[in-house]
Amino acid sequence: MRILHTSDWHLGRSFHRVPLLDAQAAYLDHLVETVARREADAVVVAGDVYDRAVPSLAAVRLFDDALHRLAAAGVPTVMISGNHDSARRLGVGAGLIARAGIHLRTDPADCATPVVLPDAHGDVAFYGLPYLEPALVRDTLGATGTGHEAVLTAAMDRVRADLAGRPAGTRSVVLAHAFVAGGEPSDSERDITVGGVAAVPAGVFDGVDYVALGHLHGCQTVTDRVRYSGSPLAYSFSEHVHRKSMWLVDLGPAGELAAERVDCPVPRPLARLRGRLGTLLEDPALEKHREAWVEATLTDPVRPEEPMARLTARFPHTLALVLEPERSPEDPLASYAQRLGGRDDQQIAEDFVAHVRGGSGPSEQERTVLRSALDDVRVNDSVNEVPR
Repeated sequence: MRILHTSDWHLGRSFHRVPLLDAQAAYLDHLVETVARREADAVVVAGDVYDRAVPSLAAVRLFDDALHRLAAAGVPTVMISGNHDSARRLGVGAGLIARAGIHLRTDPADCATPVVLPDAHGDVAFYGLPYLEPALVRDTLGATGTGHEAVLTAAMDRVRADLAGRPAGTRSVVLAHAFVAGGEPSDSERDITVGGVAAVPAGVFDGVDYVALGHLHGCQTVTDRVRYSGSPLAYSFSEHVHRKSMWLVDLGPAGELAAERVDCPVPRPLARLRGRLGTLLEDPALEKHREAWVEATLTDPVRPEEPMARLTARFPHTLALVLEPERSPEDPLASYAQRLGGRDDQQIAEDFVAHVRGGSGPSEQERTVLRSALDDVRVNDSVNEVPR
């Protein structure tokens, strides 16, 4: 069976205030064309279909059009909800839509109820594990712990139990939206850290033939059978080195696996430029970035006059300007962003406590309270489906 694995469409998202709906539409055209040209037998979408819990009407229309075209192509499609999606909204009408070959898996209670698709060698069972917010699904899944690993383990135990009861030779594919250890994150994924831990080990998914992951935006291989397709478009400048693509996976009669990357269309390349303004404006080697979306980091010791206007004269598509004056790390004027770089919310909160106490950091009990408060905020956002 030939499977096209994609994820993280984030329909409705913009890039530094530049609308991306046209680029997303072009990607979906490419997706449908690839399905036909490469003769895919199934499409899997591993979450974050939308960028917001309450998507714009334009994003909904784009999604609706994609569903109609996939259904018209006669290629079964399996989708799960991600942490950006509203599982309840995305799952509306799932029973009716399934009659057209579009299978939405948004309810954690259904994670062990597969979509079974046959080929010449037997059945392939597709199990959809939507994004599992631990505090909300722990009881539903009977998890023994409170974090991502515990709930994913409980969900996979159910999957393996169902698979064990199926005819010998049944192959299996799991869709999941999670941060799996070994994956490389970027700046554009929403933090899903719980209790100070975000990543789960790849071994959680042992026992199935292929795991189609979503959440991380870089296309990457965790193990030969556990892969991220990544997002089809870049959603942050940290993705400037990404090669945006999908996985075309051939699943053999005995579970043999062959995977090929299929490149996605690039609406405009990204460039991260760094240096003094004069250098950026005069260096001939930078001419190749004239038509790129540009993030410029200026290192001039003193802020130059009208830096954005001067940059856009050479690079018309400059979208982001960062000022990082050349200073020693000990300089008290070093930027706040530099001091916070690479630190998560928990570390920032603990540093603030240490700052207001004159250097005395929080106790272990206070760290637990801070961690619980941060987790509660994230859970409340999920419960209330707060758009961002």
